[in-house]
Amino acid sequence: MSDLAAALDIVGARWALLIVERLLDGPQRYGDLQRDLGAPTNMLATRLRELEAAGVLTRLPLRHNTRAYALTERGVALSEAITALGRWGAGSA
Repeated sequence: MSDLAAALDIVGARWALLIVERLLDGPQRYGDLQRDLGAPTNMLATRLRELEAAGVLTRLPLRHNTRAYALTERGVALSEAITALGRWGAGSA
């Protein structure tokens, strides 16, 4: 498997990079991510579990059995790629 294929295996699924993009601004609670992204709850939960298993994000315990999600170093490393993809999507790559 090529390095690109390995990367896409982790972040190529629908919603994955959008989740990472939101978390670049700092930790977010599940409900905030769901509201901001508009992702279906089952899809969001699945992607969060996958990204956590891949070491891209981690769960942070909060009060009253709630959790927030934050990027790991590996997740923050996606920042440049996300910025470049955003420029490409805007047509100014």
